[in-house]
Amino acid sequence: MSDFAALRKNMIDGQLFPNRVTDRRVIEAFAKVPRERFVPDQARPRAYLDEHLHLGGGRYLLAPLVFARMVQEARIRYDDVVLDVGTASGYSAAVLGHLASAVIALESDEGLAVQAEEALTELGADNAAVVQGPLPGGWPAGAPYDIVLVHGAVPEPPENLIAQLGPRGRLLAVEAEPDAPGRVVLVEAMNGAPVKRDLFDASVPPLAAFVRPPAFKF
Repeated sequence: MSDFAALRKNMIDGQLFPNRVTDRRVIEAFAKVPRERFVPDQARPRAYLDEHLHLGGGRYLLAPLVFARMVQEARIRYDDVVLDVGTASGYSAAVLGHLASAVIALESDEGLAVQAEEALTELGADNAAVVQGPLPGGWPAGAPYDIVLVHGAVPEPPENLIAQLGPRGRLLAVEAEPDAPGRVVLVEAMNGAPVKRDLFDASVPPLAAFVRPPAFKF
């Protein structure tokens, strides 16, 4: 039987700390959430490896390091409201719930949304609410948001999600075309106009809901 507490500590000591994830609150949040609870039973021994874990249906749990660096760059405050786009099985929402005032965990897949709600309830994450709907539309009912995190590669930061940011809100996403290297970008709402900057390279699976259809060719 795997010692998940030890694996979680090894993840932090061997993956996060050596790769510039040093924010105390972020580290504490990752230390508190049992990542193995959010993956299929057969994948639990691999829950803390530096890899994206397939959850079925083309959806993935992002590798710990990529997600941790995104969370650190988001600079989440205690009173922030976060929109977690593509929460999948809910792991990201559980981590974010330790950092923010409230988390809206948006998921389009009904089965994953049920899994996320069950896991978050089991862990007592009462400031994270799972909602179901199309990912590109975001969740206007809860807007404006201080932070929007998108869990998967998108061709460009989605305008619908940027529009749901509050004053000085921040959106984190991995920008990439299919089969091309990606990079994490930060979009900040500055005086009513979004400002984008690149942060670091990251290759993650695409979110199918955001993939552009192939261009028509004669």
